[in-house]
Amino acid sequence: MRLRFTKMHGLGNDFVMIDAVSQRIRLSAEKVRKIADRRFGVGCDQLLIVEIPSRPDVDFKYRIFNCDGSEVENCGNGARCFAKFVRERKLTGKKEIKVETKAGVLLLKVQDNGDVSVDMGKPELSPAQIPFDNVEEQSKYRIALDHGEIEIGAVSMGNPHAVTVIDSCEKGPIEEWGPQIEAHARFPQKVNAGFMELLSRQEVNLRVFERGVGETLACGTGACAAVVSGRLQGLLDEKVKVNLPGGSLQIEWPGRDQPVIMTGPATTVYHGQIKI
Repeated sequence: MRLRFTKMHGLGNDFVMIDAVSQRIRLSAEKVRKIADRRFGVGCDQLLIVEIPSRPDVDFKYRIFNCDGSEVENCGNGARCFAKFVRERKLTGKKEIKVETKAGVLLLKVQDNGDVSVDMGKPELSPAQIPFDNVEEQSKYRIALDHGEIEIGAVSMGNPHAVTVIDSCEKGPIEEWGPQIEAHARFPQKVNAGFMELLSRQEVNLRVFERGVGETLACGTGACAAVVSGRLQGLLDEKVKVNLPGGSLQIEWPGRDQPVIMTGPATTVYHGQIKI
């Protein structure tokens, strides 16, 4: 099978975008891993498949696969790339796009400057729904790692996140703690591990160790989760600039029962074909 694709990235978090509206495809986990391989395939953090929606009130459906072949619920950087992709491929001319994901429906708005704002929905804070093994909801939780206990915030943005405030993203023990948090027994579906350095009430640095991927240059849902966690702890204001290794995102969250709005760029790298 010869497959048309587009390589894109959101702040260095890179994707292979596949149009399954105008071409028929069927990908196994093995084929996803082959495409995602950076030496023998195209290479990407995640593969996104654009499909015809299963419900009449949305424009598209898309599915998200990690480079290890596992399917995940949500991806903020991928959502921005999705909006640009469907417009570039002339699958829609809309600037406001409703898309169905495994985590629910997202509303995407393409700005005049090309940036994309994504209504990421309301954060899930109930431990049972994240899911996280704890009886009651708290703004911070203590979990045990090999070296001792640390404090985390636990948030789901359609996918689970554990956020740890550290003194320095540059010098923090991210390579050591990231894999331990990702596979922690109290997160039955594993978790994305975020490490946040506070610069002010309006700006943070963030690094994210993503489940099934490892550390990436940017993570949109991770940026949203970090701001939500910081807000719940009284550390951040409503609008926050989140600096990731690949660039910056603007995150806005008024508070409980309100959606998180993420704004940032999406970049097309090239179009191609691969035989799989």
